[in-house]
Amino acid sequence: MNLKEQMDLLSIKDVSTPRQTKNGTVVWQLPIKNNNSGKTFIEVASFSTGYVRNQNSGYSNYQLNKRIFVDDYYPEYKSEQGHCVKTGKYHKYKSKSCILIPNEKDRLEYLIAYCIKNYYIKRANEVADGAYVSKWYHEYQLEGQPTQVNKIKDLENKLATIQRIADHG
Repeated sequence: MNLKEQMDLLSIKDVSTPRQTKNGTVVWQLPIKNNNSGKTFIEVASFSTGYVRNQNSGYSNYQLNKRIFVDDYYPEYKSEQGHCVKTGKYHKYKSKSCILIPNEKDRLEYLIAYCIKNYYIKRANEVADGAYVSKWYHEYQLEGQPTQVNKIKDLENKLATIQRIADHG
C-alpha cells in the first residue's frame, strides 16, 4: 500500500499553509482530537530539516524523531586575575540528540507509523471528541448492529495490515 492510500485510509489530510509549503514543511491533521483541549485535531509536521514534530498537543511543538545519546564536550576554564581563561582541557558529557530523517518519503513513513502506534492504537478507546469509551460499553452499543461490527472488523484488519507494512517495510 502506498503512502497516499495509507493516509486516505487513516483519514489524514494535508493542512499546510502556503508559507509552510514554500519552506518545505508539510502539516498533517489526524481525525483525532487532542486530549488537552478536545477542540482541535492533532497535527503533526514533516520539516525539510529532517525533523518530525507534533504541532499542537502540548505547550510547544515537540520532536517525534528518535533520540540517541551523543558525546559532547565543553571547555574547562580557570580564573586568572578576575578573568575566565580556557585551560585547554575539555570535559565530556552525554546529551540526547535527535536522529534526523533527511528524505521526505522516509519522514512520512515514520510519521504514519508513529501516528498509528501512538494515536490510533494507544488511544483506540477514545472517540473523536477525545472522551474515553470503555470496551464493554462500546460492544454493548454495537450489539444488534452487525453491519457496524463488520465495518469495524474490516477497518481493524486494514489497520493491522498497515502496521505490518510499517514494521517490516
